[in-house]
Amino acid sequence: MLRRQARERREYLQRRAREQQQQRQRERKETLRRALDENRLLPTELRHEALALQKELEFDFQAPGETGDSQDDEYKWAGLEPPKVMVTTSRDPSARLRLFAKELCLLLPGARRMNRGRAELGALVAACRAAGVTDLLVLHETRGRPDGLTVSHLPHGPTAHFTLSGAVLRQEVGGLGGAPLAAPHLLLLHLDSTLGKRVGTILKHLFPVPRPDSRRVVTFANEDDVILVRNHVYRRRGRTVELEEVGPRFQLRPYLIRLGTLDQGDAADVEWRWHPYTATAPKRRLLSAT
Repeated sequence: MLRRQARERREYLQRRAREQQQQRQRERKETLRRALDENRLLPTELRHEALALQKELEFDFQAPGETGDSQDDEYKWAGLEPPKVMVTTSRDPSARLRLFAKELCLLLPGARRMNRGRAELGALVAACRAAGVTDLLVLHETRGRPDGLTVSHLPHGPTAHFTLSGAVLRQEVGGLGGAPLAAPHLLLLHLDSTLGKRVGTILKHLFPVPRPDSRRVVTFANEDDVILVRNHVYRRRGRTVELEEVGPRFQLRPYLIRLGTLDQGDAADVEWRWHPYTATAPKRRLLSAT
């Protein structure tokens, strides 16, 4: 089993390195194409290979809907089978964090909750990987208030870290019946940039493919780089549609994405990290294109 995991990890790293090399080649071709279309001088770094790149441009063809820049192919076959999501907490959780973890399992169809106990991260990830779990979610808290969420995609990553704020439980929303368990339709709003699409990919693959007649909607709406998470059910009343929020409700803000799993820690490569202490930090919008 260990040799198989090492081989799969080595093959995955080789595929990712090959994809990065192909992406750099595509960027050079695109730079050359724009320079030729706009009748500008070629960039200095491309003048020695311009003729070879121009010959390759004649035979390049990209299929409709193909992006060609899959940095992480772990989600390539997502959707063929429902995801298996495991939700756990930090050690010695408070009653509110345990209740929030239970309601997060209601938000994610098919998710299961596991008591953390004294398990180490390495043993936790190994057990999830052996059980065929596709995503491991770890909730964190400060003084009884949920304030962190880590999403680790198995078996090879990526791992996204979010700050969590404004957690409102289902009973605090009010006016609720039973918890809807159908797979929801997803709305990803204003996640238009490269980073926004990456975060949207990590979040949307926590949910199975919904049925067309599903009456449930989960929204991930970006406002000033804060992702608002809302859970609704809707009903049709003639020509009108009525929305009812069923909770839970919370906000997410990404601050770190690593290309490994949770147990690798600092040994995993950093794909993106939030840098708040810069001169342009108050003006930047990282998750949206505008």
